[in-house]
Amino acid sequence: MPDPTDAGPGPSQPAPQIPDPSSGLPISPTPVRQLQAPDLQACLALDGAALGGFWSESQWRSELEGAGRLCLGIDAANSGAPAGLVAVACGWLVVDELHITVLAVHPAGRRRGLGRQLLEALLAGARARGALHATLEVASDNQAALALYGACAFETAGTRRGYYRGGQDALIQWKRIAATESGSLESGAR
Repeated sequence: MPDPTDAGPGPSQPAPQIPDPSSGLPISPTPVRQLQAPDLQACLALDGAALGGFWSESQWRSELEGAGRLCLGIDAANSGAPAGLVAVACGWLVVDELHITVLAVHPAGRRRGLGRQLLEALLAGARARGALHATLEVASDNQAALALYGACAFETAGTRRGYYRGGQDALIQWKRIAATESGSLESGAR
């Protein structure tokens, strides 16, 4: 089974093109890689820039080192962001479900398709490991994230009132990611 962190074009398969929102011209996707313990400081720096320091060092360490975790990242090549890690997506595999814990893109690398590229790689990695569903929480006022998740066929399944530090509600998003017999993905609410 191929490793989704190495997902790239095969010998006879061209790389998919992502349109650059500022110019409309296609740009090549940036390689997605598996994050590991040595990436701790880069994750902390990205968290500070993209999320205002949402997670502590111990939380990031657990994310990078814990069993059943998937942590993927994209480095800054051609992203316009400072050198280093520019995007990260992590999730926990619990039985047959992927619980997406974080998806963050450095402000200088946003609107370039990196979040979607990472989300799709994370879902593919979870599916390859037997996940049938994916779930996440997103702030109810995070329009950019809601647009991304909606474009990837996530649906709102509930609300967690006052979930975030600032008192914002979280929307529980859900998606079926199992392959159907025809090989395409199913999506929809439970």
